[in-house]
Amino acid sequence: MSEADMSAVPAAVEPEWQRLHPATLALAIVRLGPRSLNFVPALAAIGFAGKWAYVVPALLAFLLFSLVTAWLQWLRFRFAVSANEVVIESGVLSRQHRTIPFDRIQDVGIEQGLVARALGIAKVGFETGAGGQENDADLDAIGLDAAQALRTTIRAHRSEAVAPVAETETSVAEDRLLFAMTPHQLLVAGLFNFSLAALAVVGAGMQLFDNFLPFDFNTFNPADWIDIAEDYGLDQWVLAHRWVAGVGAAVSLLFIGFASGIILMLFANWNFRLTREPRALRRTRGLTTRTDVAVPVRRVQAAILVTGWFRKRFGWHELRLQSLASDGGKERDHQVVPFARLDAIDQVLAEVAIARPDDAQPWQRSHGIIALGGLIGATFAATGGLIALSLGERAGWLGLIAALPIAIAAFFGARFHRWTDLGDSVAIRRGFWKPKMTLLPHASVQSVDLKTDFILRPLGLGTLVFGVPGGSALAAHEIPAIPISVAQDLRDRILAAGARR
Repeated sequence: MSEADMSAVPAAVEPEWQRLHPATLALAIVRLGPRSLNFVPALAAIGFAGKWAYVVPALLAFLLFSLVTAWLQWLRFRFAVSANEVVIESGVLSRQHRTIPFDRIQDVGIEQGLVARALGIAKVGFETGAGGQENDADLDAIGLDAAQALRTTIRAHRSEAVAPVAETETSVAEDRLLFAMTPHQLLVAGLFNFSLAALAVVGAGMQLFDNFLPFDFNTFNPADWIDIAEDYGLDQWVLAHRWVAGVGAAVSLLFIGFASGIILMLFANWNFRLTREPRALRRTRGLTTRTDVAVPVRRVQAAILVTGWFRKRFGWHELRLQSLASDGGKERDHQVVPFARLDAIDQVLAEVAIARPDDAQPWQRSHGIIALGGLIGATFAATGGLIALSLGERAGWLGLIAALPIAIAAFFGARFHRWTDLGDSVAIRRGFWKPKMTLLPHASVQSVDLKTDFILRPLGLGTLVFGVPGGSALAAHEIPAIPISVAQDLRDRILAAGARR
């Protein structure tokens, strides 16, 4: 190649590098609190060794080392946004260079904690669909305006890339609000979200701080209230109004349960908004930690309607979407409608082309043999209780008492496990105390397994297990104990739909 030809080749353009927001260091200081707990055992060891004079210097040295490390990580972290890719370099001792093309980015998530919202910064996460959170990249703290601009840039690039083949999606010209939760709706949802976990936390706290209570929590019984009342001159009143104390205790427990449910709902779903974008459903929510995630419409695999025995009587349901994209580390399914009636949920289902069966749709039941597992469990519980009683253990009554609820739950579970075929999707309904209905499009099913065993085979029954990508590993979809001929016919039709796709 001649010198003239070489001069005609454009030189590699050095990317315009950027650093994270300086407020990243402030976030590092906030995170030092929880991280300092890991250093407590070392400080305790120093104190137990009689070196109390070194405890404070050791703590200061740890804090200084952590701050210097955070500063070096911020100094050595840089990123650049070009016309079609994001480049990230990080690492203090060993450097890592990562290039993420816009075409590989499925979504850009924006998250703001309480401190980040006060500082006007946000955490940006790129979901690449590489199979695992460790393969995704994050920009820990950049300006909120810059984060939104970056998301807009990537979204515009991908919209242009899919314009020739995605006419149905790009026909949505602008963002539309599909669902929003009002403060009144949050309050009602919190009342239905009664939290038994809060009662457990209160009990654990009383165990932890029992030295500060006017009684021994481990050996306390209701009669001890009289002794406490005598100290305050209220003994005669308590004796005359014992029912007041009982009602007060019950009201206190109910208040704790309902109040905790309302608080959790407010913190998690404050200002909840679900918006239809050209290619995705975007969900924003949170009081202290504000999250902004998107569910690509083409990656939705199934819809799951969840309610409760009491909540269902008032017409309230929750909608989750099983998608190839995860919803963070805690749960794999996207909660797109936390609390709404079916008419609002139907509007969201229409956006992902999933239909819900109407009231006239006939349902088929699974065979009652599926209650056998629960009956066996109840038998074991009763047998264990009888053995314990024969050995003089009073706790054996617990096994006998538990056997009846286990048997009843097994019978109810079998009765409420139903399914129906809607032509292009399958609806599976199960559960009495917490009913759940799964809407599974035929085209989303990757595999269908027909299983039988020594119990089902003589009865001519089998279980269909559907392999659907995405969602929780524990959320296997199946139709148990149905006639084998029916199962084979349904399997063939679903596999044919997958072949056409």
